[in-house]
Formats: sequence, structure tokens, C-alpha cells
Amino acid sequence: MICHYNSDSKSSSLDMSEFCQAPDPHPNAPRLSSPPLATDTHLHIFGPAYPYIAGREYTPPEALPGACRQLFHTLGIKRAVLVQPSVYGEDNSCMLNSAPKLGVPTRCIVVIGLDTTDEELRRLHDAGARGVRFILAHKGGRPLAELERLTERINDMGWHVQFLLRPEALLELEPRLAKLQSPFVIDHIGLIRASEGGVNQPAFQALLRLFRTGQCWVKFTGAYRISTEAPPYRDIIPLAQALVRQRPDRILWGSDWPHVMLRGKMPNTSELLDLLLEWVPDEKQRTRILVDNPEELFGF
Repeated sequence: MICHYNSDSKSSSLDMSEFCQAPDPHPNAPRLSSPPLATDTHLHIFGPAYPYIAGREYTPPEALPGACRQLFHTLGIKRAVLVQPSVYGEDNSCMLNSAPKLGVPTRCIVVIGLDTTDEELRRLHDAGARGVRFILAHKGGRPLAELERLTERINDMGWHVQFLLRPEALLELEPRLAKLQSPFVIDHIGLIRASEGGVNQPAFQALLRLFRTGQCWVKFTGAYRISTEAPPYRDIIPLAQALVRQRPDRILWGSDWPHVMLRGKMPNTSELLDLLLEWVPDEKQRTRILVDNPEELFGF
């Protein structure tokens, strides 16, 4: 991808953002046969009717519910979790309005602040929201100073906190995360690159320490973001299997469709589901990751 000067009508002022390549529109049939009620716990919807924030880091491709339904049919996905992307800031309307159009039971992870009213929290819960996302790796997230107070407000609703952060932030925040009263989820294996020390690097060891507590969940998503290789991203296998050995009951899988900000070759999304065949060789553990774990965390 190349960084272009973007002055489209979706932003309120001129800004510089990176135009993202579109996902492969023709998902292949995967080698992995999805178990009943398999869940994609991490994907995004982008539609032309919803304005993006100015100053964003990227401009996504159009990614609409119809394409999602095709993807789910091909992969055997029966439940889904939409995640608020940074380009929409705190406007969750694209995601919330799209959720009923996916054709499967759907939960949502929203971006909100402390000024959100109790009435709005109840409305969001009724619309399928089950977690709050803190985006630390891109522009468009809420300040981390709100974390503990916001956690107090969502605990009684059975919600959790989700983090998009970089390895250095994970190291810095480890003591704070270890004290959180809510379950919390780390996106994309913490964006910990396999090439920078493998399982022995400090950030991955910090992730393992948090993971063992049972409060921390990890998403097997975005392998292309942390690998230096082409699919099947074999350099990620030691990291993934180390996590599986520790807490298979705290792992989630997601496609990360439509794979925004991918600078390498766009994978066919089925290749990302098939990674589980080698990352998680045991079929019962794969079923736990694809079905039981999301059922527990998201309340399906």
C-alpha cells in the first residue's frame, strides 16, 4: 500500500491517510471443517454512509454485511463479533446498525467514554454490545486514564475490556492490567512480532504471565501483522502453541476481516482459519476456541 493524500467526502477536513487494499472477494473453501456454532470474534464493517474521523491513519476498503454473509457461509461461521475500528472514533453506529444484517447472532465491542450515560449503556447492551475497546496502537481511541473507572461501570453488565496495543505498551501496562477487575482481551497476540525474540522476548513473557491468571484472553487474529513470512506464517507457530499449552480456555479466533492496513500480499481469509490446524492440532481444543470460549465471554 502507498500513502496517498486523502480528501474524500468522508472526513470533515483534509488529512493524510493510507488507502487500504480490499480483501480477496472470493474466499476459498477452508481445509478446516468448522464445528457447529463456530464464531468469528474479530471483524469490522465499513460503509459509505458513515463518516470516518479526520486525522485517521488509514482509509479502509468498503466492507459490507453482504460480503460478511458470503464469508461466513464459506467458512462455516455461525456467530460473530463486530469490533469498533479506530477510523470511526466513538461513533459506533455503523457497527450497531450492521450487526442485525449479518444473518448470524452477533455481539459488538464498542468505543465509549466515561461521559456515556447509564441509559446509553443499557441501549448498547440491548443492541449486542459486550465489551469496551481501548485502541492504543492507532489514533481514534479513548484515553487510558479512564480505564479503571470505566471498568467499574461495565462490570455488573458482564462486559469485558479489549485492548489493541503494541508490545512496549503491554510491558508498561502489565502491573495495571494484572489488577483489573474485569476480564480483558488482547488483540492480535499483542502485536508481538515473532522475529524479535520469539517466545523468550519480554513482551511475550509478560503476556504469558497475564494469560495464566485467567482474567486475560488472547485473540488469534492478525497473524500477518506479526509475521515476517507469507501464509501459513510458520514463525508464529511457537507463540501460538505456547499460549495453547497455557490456557486453551482463554483463546479466541477471529478473521480480522477485511484485513486493513496490510502492506503485504492479501491472504485469502480461509487461510487464516486453516492456521488453527497447525496452531491447535487437537480437535477438542479447536472446538473450545471456536465455540465454547466465545460463548463464555460474549454470552451467546
